[in-house]
Amino acid sequence: MLNLPNALTLSRIFVVPLLVVVLLTPFSENWFGVQRHLLGVALFLAAAATDFLNGHIARSRRQISRFGILLDPIADKLLISAALISLVENRLAPAWAVCIIVGREFAVSGLRSVAAADGVVISASRMGKFKMAAQVLAVALLIASSTAGAPPVANFGHAFPAIQFWTVPELRTALGHLFGAGAVTATDWQVLLYTAGRAMLWVVVLSACLSMYEYFRAFYHAALERNAPERDAAPLPTPAAARTPTPNR
Repeated sequence: MLNLPNALTLSRIFVVPLLVVVLLTPFSENWFGVQRHLLGVALFLAAAATDFLNGHIARSRRQISRFGILLDPIADKLLISAALISLVENRLAPAWAVCIIVGREFAVSGLRSVAAADGVVISASRMGKFKMAAQVLAVALLIASSTAGAPPVANFGHAFPAIQFWTVPELRTALGHLFGAGAVTATDWQVLLYTAGRAMLWVVVLSACLSMYEYFRAFYHAALERNAPERDAAPLPTPAAARTPTPNR
């Protein structure tokens, strides 16, 4: 249980409360003199990297254990859920999108638990892996774009950036500096990162819904295949016309 892959998984869990403190309080500025978005994105990316490392090390060293198989998805969901909820608190991500993403995580976890109880193993799909990579990128972009824990634009909550993004004055200014005259400032880069993060969040929501559909479809087909031998072995009912009539007495 105390091998290197499991230690990396445990470290990812221990980083979760520290990440929440860094994102939601001025702890980073007061104690280290570092902007919270810089330390926050460094912590988040380092924790997300352990997800790849522990799987790679476990397979290469043949240290795959039941403890690691159980704990690894829990650590992933804790990290992503804590980061997304912190982004909602800081007004960097809309609550409806976070509810869909976190709700999908609970639904898939429950489905896998039910499937495991029935002896059915549902492996991770390609869409699920893509969703994980996309949400890591989206969360990292949104954390890096924050200004003292707040969004770098004034009209948060409006249709931004997927619809009518051109109505955001800060974005128009940043794009003007990037493709036209004027120097690109640090604020401009934060606005551009925020735009990319909000756009990537739409990708995460769509991929989360598609991957959830794939998991439920895989569970449905696995249940049908498992019940097929039982249906084939069941005796067929005898037709009424083929039954031997009982003689009258």
